[in-house]
Amino acid sequence: MDTLLTADLMANSPHFRRRSSTFVDAIHDLPEKEAMAPAQLYSTESGRLFHSGRIVISTVGLPARGKTHISVAMARYLRWLGVKTRIFHLGDYRRATVGPQGEIPQDYFHVNASPPTILLRQKILKRCREDIYHFLEHENGQVAIYDAVNPVSSGRQALAKEFAKRQVQTLFIESHCTDERIIEENVRSVKISSPDYKGWESQDAVKDYLRRIAARHPDFETMEEQHLHWIKMINAGERVIVNNCAFGYLSQRIVFYLLNLHIKSRQTYFVRAGTTKTEDSYKADASLSDEGKDYAKKLSEALTSHREHERQQLIARGGPDTALKPLTIWTSTRKRTMETAEYLEEKGYRVRQRAQMSQLNPGVCEKMSEKRIREEYPQEVEKHEQDPYHHRYPRAESYHDLAVRLEPIILELEREQNDLLIIAHESVLRVLYGYLMACNAHDIPTLDFPRDEILEIIPASYQNETKRIHIPGLPSPIIPASPEGIQIPVPPSGAVSPFSGIGTPQNGSRTPIPGNMSPKPGVGSSLKMVLSPPP
Repeated sequence: MDTLLTADLMANSPHFRRRSSTFVDAIHDLPEKEAMAPAQLYSTESGRLFHSGRIVISTVGLPARGKTHISVAMARYLRWLGVKTRIFHLGDYRRATVGPQGEIPQDYFHVNASPPTILLRQKILKRCREDIYHFLEHENGQVAIYDAVNPVSSGRQALAKEFAKRQVQTLFIESHCTDERIIEENVRSVKISSPDYKGWESQDAVKDYLRRIAARHPDFETMEEQHLHWIKMINAGERVIVNNCAFGYLSQRIVFYLLNLHIKSRQTYFVRAGTTKTEDSYKADASLSDEGKDYAKKLSEALTSHREHERQQLIARGGPDTALKPLTIWTSTRKRTMETAEYLEEKGYRVRQRAQMSQLNPGVCEKMSEKRIREEYPQEVEKHEQDPYHHRYPRAESYHDLAVRLEPIILELEREQNDLLIIAHESVLRVLYGYLMACNAHDIPTLDFPRDEILEIIPASYQNETKRIHIPGLPSPIIPASPEGIQIPVPPSGAVSPFSGIGTPQNGSRTPIPGNMSPKPGVGSSLKMVLSPPP
């Protein structure tokens, strides 16, 4: 394959912007129609928030240090706040240039590469930067995340000067690892999820990826430039060094978020609380019924059995024979959530109560029938149907209010290093799921969490995946969605969103592009959608 000819064609093609090869979590491709983000407090005519200008976040670090994981997590958080953010993976531009089966020059990842390889790299880099400029200058973009190795100091300084000429601030984020266990875990994760190794044998993928790391290592220069803005995360957040980074409120929010972020692998489980003795009510704080206690017991058994099964599968695939990661349990302060966790607490698991995780307040409409609500509050019903996420009934909370209330929980969720089980009301699970899977605000009220399933979210560098874990033996009356919400018709859970990359638990981790969906069937199977490459 003539890679130079292909690069030349790509470099000269007008307005080229390759869609992400990953199609992940509504992160990589912005919706065609803009709407307020789940936790966005206000909007501006320019689309830029927090009185901040344009920022390029540029990653720094050797392969397998978690740069892409940090990029995706940062984009998810900023988009949640309403900041128009897009990731530009340099690897995507390389794959688009040489093609999915194209041959990469042997010295492509070496600093001292041959002249033809340097020319190829420069053309790929030029197209990526042109797309960054187009996003910031013509699409009202505010934060562009440039995901690349950026190994040498001279190149980073030149990059900052180039962006400064266009009145764009540059913030470098370096992921620096000296812990071999973290590197080994990242290599194992990347070889599974990276588009570069689709269809590869595991041993060949690991061997090739280690070769890339070895090629970069001798010439890599860690961040030490005193005049640049940079953050250095050491060993997945064990230590963080901040240099300058004082050019506005948004930069401080980014620093604060990174202080709570880590890149170590862990699973998050979502589950509903058991049923109560009396009719479910926001005001009443009832204990679990006999059915609810039976549900809590079967939930505990299903979860512990699933975690042990996953450990055995990992060992069978060649993973280390180590003990399960500790499991932490979060509940609200309401009796039914705390009592649902009692069986696990008796087994020695740590349980924490979080007051912010109380369910959405339905206000005056609690326990009212849909007919009565429509008769007494027809104007409110009309507003609710137009925007079920932001609308609030009299003396009630909206989902937006709940999202703002849950922001401290979201930051602590990012900080948690153990596996995490969250037992909460369906409204709380909707918002937290919406954050982790980057759902659009209008989709969050329609997410469905049946009581006979545990929803597992598995974070990875390139994509978050969701998996359903079936809880057997439950009576059918307790399985459907919570009756506590205001019974106003909204689109059914699983309805295709008009926004690309958005999904619900029923449809998996995201709403795929029509015609490209291939879900894996079966109870407890992965809900990751297999997507064919873009045309």
